[in-house]
Amino acid sequence: MGFFGLFNKNKKETLDKGLEKTKESVFSKISRAVAGKSKVDDEVLDDLEEILITSDVGVDTTIKIIERIEQRVARDKYVSTSELNAILRDEIAKLLTENNTSDNGSWELPNDHKPYVILVVGVNGVGKTTTIGKLAWQFKQAGKKVFLGAADTFRAAAVEQICIWGDRVGVPVIKQKMGADPASVAFDTISSAKANDADVVIIDTAGRLHNKVGLMNELKKIKDVMKKVMPEAPDEVMLVLDGSTGQNAFEQAKQFSAVTQITSLAITKLDGTAKGGVVIGISDQLKVPVKYIGLGEGMEDLQLFDKQQFVASLFG
Repeated sequence: MGFFGLFNKNKKETLDKGLEKTKESVFSKISRAVAGKSKVDDEVLDDLEEILITSDVGVDTTIKIIERIEQRVARDKYVSTSELNAILRDEIAKLLTENNTSDNGSWELPNDHKPYVILVVGVNGVGKTTTIGKLAWQFKQAGKKVFLGAADTFRAAAVEQICIWGDRVGVPVIKQKMGADPASVAFDTISSAKANDADVVIIDTAGRLHNKVGLMNELKKIKDVMKKVMPEAPDEVMLVLDGSTGQNAFEQAKQFSAVTQITSLAITKLDGTAKGGVVIGISDQLKVPVKYIGLGEGMEDLQLFDKQQFVASLFG
């Protein structure tokens, strides 16, 4: 088991509780759709399509799921409504598998080089810095030496917030003065981390999307400067999204994917929303694996995403 699997002993319980609002919304709607019906027919499928779309799974992904269920109905000739949840669970798990999303919610740091460098992107307010803090805590709990880089140099509050997290977790934060070159902060962070034999570097970036060209140039410069210290850096470009914003999160994901290559997703604030279906749609449409989901305020409530447990909690 990867070390992240150790932090939340009640992982399944936390997941069930975190997805409760989404599950209640989806289940109540499906129950109404199949009431009085014994088999999955065109009317049930039409209702199911509407339910998935209104649960923020997204139109394109919903159509894909419905088509797969139609194929099963045609193949098996008769599919009872009581089988619907199991079929949904199966087809959604297959979709997530196609996007290389983790099977078992565990992950190990690669051992061929160090530090492992994570560049974190996302708009302001999605929980980006909080996610960085929780990740740093989990790595430290696993006995890893972590360095944080405050490369969102355009907002004093951003630098202050990541420094607060650094103090709270007990890990060093590399920063410069307000308005400094973000690439310079990234360079200093990786250089310091290498000199101190650190295992992990997590670098925050500015959450601006109003100027895509500027953002693209900034991220490219950060990456280019990183490579001067470590040719393989960054190992991961993680996009943090607020799951409670539903389709707005999907739009942000598309926009960020247009300016830089995203390799993983962290979807936060799922515990306070009925829009948990957005996890499925974003992963499917972007073909980028969901790596972490945020299910509460606690340090341990940032979980490695386990697709089997996720669909079991949602449709179990």
